[in-house]
Amino acid sequence: MKDLFLLDPSVVYLNHGSFGACPRPVFDTYQALQLELERQPIEFLALERRFPALLDAARRELAAYVGAPPDDLVFATNTSSALNAVIRSLPLGPEDEVLLGDAEYGGLEILWRFVAEQTGVRLRRAPFAELEPTPNTRVVFCSHIEWSTGRVNDVAAVCSAARAVGALSIVDGAHAPGQVQLDVVELGPDVYVGNCHKWLCAPKGSAFLYARPDAQESIEPLVVSWDWIDGAPFHQRQRWQGTSDPAALLAVPAAIAFQAEHDWPSVRRRCHALLDRFRGDCALEPLTDEYVQMLGFRLPVADGAGLKQALYERHRIEVPIVETKDHWTMRVSIQGYNDDGDVDALLAALDDLL
Repeated sequence: MKDLFLLDPSVVYLNHGSFGACPRPVFDTYQALQLELERQPIEFLALERRFPALLDAARRELAAYVGAPPDDLVFATNTSSALNAVIRSLPLGPEDEVLLGDAEYGGLEILWRFVAEQTGVRLRRAPFAELEPTPNTRVVFCSHIEWSTGRVNDVAAVCSAARAVGALSIVDGAHAPGQVQLDVVELGPDVYVGNCHKWLCAPKGSAFLYARPDAQESIEPLVVSWDWIDGAPFHQRQRWQGTSDPAALLAVPAAIAFQAEHDWPSVRRRCHALLDRFRGDCALEPLTDEYVQMLGFRLPVADGAGLKQALYERHRIEVPIVETKDHWTMRVSIQGYNDDGDVDALLAALDDLL
């Protein structure tokens, strides 16, 4: 499968979790859409021409893929922008509490701190297994798959607990689409966001926002423009964000078709087996037992940044090493283009450097 991707063959790429990688056939569709846009910009983008129908068709395919009613799902450029739209719309105050997992993505930790400074809302953090909302909890925020550990969380249970006390549940599913089978309605969140450019292998700049009907009215778009019409449905109010290139969004169905053509459930199983093999052959401590294609390991080093630099400069291995709340963590991602040779290369490099 390596030849189906555009990655530099001189680099051992074990960092799919950061920005993904787009297969050649999907990238060809993406570029064809961009060319079509440039040849006929008005015909392609004008709201009274093709754009609404093009976007609606792609949105329906994505909605079916993630198990959402089409009218409850809208496109976004990434999960961070979608969550900004949701979280900065919430009417929060000093008497309110937001309950967070203690392993949330750093950029979203910054967002919540910003909101707390603006509104006075109280932030309470807990390990995922201890996320227990109380009657004072207004919002519960957690990750479906944790960005640093790779742990797949039982978000359905947390969403149910949030609903029992009248709290809004928001799930960050940045790493879920393409890595796990999704049915967002069955999971039960009020709001769910997911990236398409990561594990679904769509082009960069493609993501989605799902919201239950009773949560939609409170979510303002980041950009209020031509589609903001009184009485317009949720998916229309969130549609027009100003002039931009929608090719990445329109190429999402091509990514879904690519994975279907290549029997992606079997690819995921092979990737999980490779990650299992790395876990068994290395001497590092894994941070979870509940993972699919991405797993974090505790590193016994004082200078993780130096190790990351050495892995790339001396061994041409791209793997993220980040400092978390109490240790350096190496996160290994395995995607369809990886093989035993990539695992062997990382094992040998770690043996050399550690």
